[in-house]
Amino acid sequence: MKKLILIVVLFLGIALVAISFSEIETIIKTLKKAHLVYFILALLIQTLWFFTSARMYKSVYRLLGMDDDILTLTRIATAANFINIITATAGMGGVALFASEARKRGHATGKVTVAAALFLSLDHASFLCVLAVGLFILARRNDLDASDISASLFMLVVALSYAFILYLGYRSEEKLGALLAKLARMVNRVARFFRRKEDFLHEARAYEFAHEVAEGFANLTSKRINMIRPVLWGILDKTLLMLVLVCAFLSFEVPFKADIIVAGFSITFLFITVSPTPSGIGIVEGFMPIALSSLNVDWSQAVVVTLAYRTATFWFPFGVGAWAFRSLHAQEEIPKDIL
Repeated sequence: MKKLILIVVLFLGIALVAISFSEIETIIKTLKKAHLVYFILALLIQTLWFFTSARMYKSVYRLLGMDDDILTLTRIATAANFINIITATAGMGGVALFASEARKRGHATGKVTVAAALFLSLDHASFLCVLAVGLFILARRNDLDASDISASLFMLVVALSYAFILYLGYRSEEKLGALLAKLARMVNRVARFFRRKEDFLHEARAYEFAHEVAEGFANLTSKRINMIRPVLWGILDKTLLMLVLVCAFLSFEVPFKADIIVAGFSITFLFITVSPTPSGIGIVEGFMPIALSSLNVDWSQAVVVTLAYRTATFWFPFGVGAWAFRSLHAQEEIPKDIL
């Protein structure tokens, strides 16, 4: 609950700062043009996004010789998104939730762990495809700056790191276990420097995770070209989010072009991914108006569009995810390895 309160306060604080630097009169005029129908359409598109994300999980499941119904995966994927927000564990909280649900439904934990980790890696790959287009547009408009390049390189390093860890687990359980144990020791040294008495990460868990990854890859489908399918679903995910951004512009009659949508979304989603805060809360609300204004969108209009977009893509999934998570554990104790 304390984390939730902090997130809300941070969001409202950034919104207040952004509005205070804008022309209040212009913002009010923009709000008067609001068309509720487009905002409702944005929420419907965001709802469809839940199902496409689940469909991507389903395609990853099939790579590993598993199957599950789409409604169940939609609920778990939505709850996993909520867990990743409130725990800020770079997606690992969602992996733990999938593993927990796998045990209940009789799936091999190792396979589901790999499926969730593989989902993160392929989702990064799909976004990099979209990001490349966005960076090209920014470069052509001479709007590409050092912060965009630095964040993009950081995102690339993160994506390659995920891919390398999965590849190492596919090739050698021992090497992956040794690598993860070494990383755990490094993290624990840093934690002890800040006077943390207990180990932040346990080396034994690193070897267990390596075993789960190797076990999960045991029945990987031989047709590796099938990995293209989840990437395509991931690109569709990003396309739907861009359509939500289009609806945010239409909601307030703010003029836009296709290159503004692609470039604006790419840079915004990039900073959501690399942000130290959960789902970029506080960072995106401050940065997105700057990114849109650099693409020739009026500052006050950019602020309103940003708040509408974040309501549809952050707060709406946050609320639905909280309901999905609670519904999964309505009649049982919440697993301690998730929270």
